[in-house]
Amino acid sequence: MGIANGIRKQAKKIAVGERRTSTWAKTLQEAAEELPPPAPVRRVEKDGLDISMAWAIIGIFAILGLAAVYMMSLILIPITLAVVVGMILGLAAENLSKMGVPRLANAFLLSSGVALVIALVANSLASPLATLANEAPAFFERTIARIMPYLERIEWLHITPATFESGPMSIGALLENTGNVLHVVTTSLTPALVQGLIFFAALLLFLASRVNLRKTIIMTFRTRTQRLAAIRVINAVEQVLGFYFATASLIYVGLGVVMTIIAYASGLSAPVLWGFFAFLSSFIPYLGITLMTLSVAIAGIITYDGFIVGLMPAAAFFTVHLIMENIIFPAVMGRRLEINPFIVFLAILFWTWMWGAVGAMLALPLSLIVMTIIEELLIEERPQPQLPK
Repeated sequence: MGIANGIRKQAKKIAVGERRTSTWAKTLQEAAEELPPPAPVRRVEKDGLDISMAWAIIGIFAILGLAAVYMMSLILIPITLAVVVGMILGLAAENLSKMGVPRLANAFLLSSGVALVIALVANSLASPLATLANEAPAFFERTIARIMPYLERIEWLHITPATFESGPMSIGALLENTGNVLHVVTTSLTPALVQGLIFFAALLLFLASRVNLRKTIIMTFRTRTQRLAAIRVINAVEQVLGFYFATASLIYVGLGVVMTIIAYASGLSAPVLWGFFAFLSSFIPYLGITLMTLSVAIAGIITYDGFIVGLMPAAAFFTVHLIMENIIFPAVMGRRLEINPFIVFLAILFWTWMWGAVGAMLALPLSLIVMTIIEELLIEERPQPQLPK
């Protein structure tokens, strides 16, 4: 009986609780019906001033970013150059790793190889540069005597032989200012040495931590699709840079050898120096070949008495370069690495303005990197790499 009474009491409590709950729900429903309907949500329309403010903020940050890149050129130039060279050497580093070479030894071998190549080039150019420096006054005199007939024909310049015999353009004034030139060179030598040390240190560390850096970049993305895209982009950038510069270096070495033969056969001074400049200028599209052709033309006009004969070395070099750039280079590289010439020209102008001669040389690899990233992200039909387990 006691159990039955307990059950009845619990049933009464539950019934009372249900009645109270229903009463509260009814009261809340009546209160909600008495409230006014919610106001419709309005979409705020942005006028032209709001859009202008947004673009102005973006422009301010872009200007500040460019100013930071320009002001930090002493550090950013060698680091950027080290990263580009490290990515170019990525295939070689990967092959050495497959052969069982440790990462640190791998990085040391490759960075030492880059230093050895630079040292050999500097050593081979030391003698021609010294000869050119010693013959500078005589070369200047020959240049003035050779181009004076052409300058005298331009009346508005008011240039006569007396212009180079006295005044700031005379040989004596140039020799007196040699000390100032040496001071400028000496002042620029210290930053160059600092940048060289930063470059080799950054190259060594980049090659040593290349695999870990790749993993870190890939793992920063959360989804599998994003990580696959990161793997695809990194691999494509390394392959494009490595293939392009390995092939271009071989072709441009051949161009440098041909230019050395042309300079030697034409009687130009320091033929090895001409060959090196031809090799180096070829990595700067359009501007490099233009400056190189003009330099060879001026040297030929100074060397020979006849105007047409003096232009023959420049014509020979330009013809060889034209054949290599338009026949040999596309046949080897294919259509995959073609870049819009106008985009490359703008990139060269921009990076030359920002970082000088080194920026002009970095314009093409940076353009290749951007082009490869855009292609890999926009083109969806590509073989998908598998994530490592």
